[in-house]
Amino acid sequence: MTTDNLRSEIQKKKSFLCIGLDVDLDKIPKYLLEQEDPIFEFNKAIIDATHHLAVAYKPNTAFYEAYGIKGWKSLQKTISYLNEAYPELFTIADAKRGDIGNTSSMYAKAFFEDMAFDSVTVAPYMGKDSVEPFLEFKSKHTILLALTSNQGAFDFQTQNIEGVELYKKVLETSKSWENSENLMYVVGATKAEFLSEIRNIVPNSFLLVPGVGAQGGSLEEVCRYGMTSNVDLLINSSRGIIYASNTTDFAQAAAAAAETLQLQMKAILNAN
Repeated sequence: MTTDNLRSEIQKKKSFLCIGLDVDLDKIPKYLLEQEDPIFEFNKAIIDATHHLAVAYKPNTAFYEAYGIKGWKSLQKTISYLNEAYPELFTIADAKRGDIGNTSSMYAKAFFEDMAFDSVTVAPYMGKDSVEPFLEFKSKHTILLALTSNQGAFDFQTQNIEGVELYKKVLETSKSWENSENLMYVVGATKAEFLSEIRNIVPNSFLLVPGVGAQGGSLEEVCRYGMTSNVDLLINSSRGIIYASNTTDFAQAAAAAAETLQLQMKAILNAN
């Protein structure tokens, strides 16, 4: 999927919602545990109930890796179902990879070729040669961690290095990497006050913004400081949607929670 395709879907659905599929077997409805693959059955129900309200889905791979080979198979089935049933949706492997060249090439191959995700999140700490192997896949997107929503982000990301905050150095430097036009960036909703300065550095890049809802981020503030004329935002919500209920109505409850956010997004888009 190209960024133009994604922008078109945003305008068509009046939504820039990304739903995080972070499945914890302790939190899903108990009756699903009787299924052969409860993780996939949960995901499928959520996707079927919410696909018309969202433009992207983001499984966090840790929630699948934790269950070993069974979890990995559930992830494979989930992405295959998304690609086959709803090819217009943008898919994100929230894997936070990033290693030396040969290793990154294999990570990229795993997520882009074998599993056919549209994008993957990557940590930039090891620099250019850890990220460019992902960028070699020109039809795919690499989502670089820039300024995250957790409290520990202040340990390093906002530290001043020779007059420049580290996250700004990451943003500026990344623009010089080969195929950097395929970069997107993670910016936490709880850091909305930083978005204006981020937009000065990457004015037309997509930003993946977690932290709205359960973590206390404000949709209105994110849009005020981070939205472009093409929107170029993906607002992620995970727990607030997928765990809206843990009974037999979980999918309908997820749809209702997703619609609440989508209607807020529609109002913001219509006002701009």
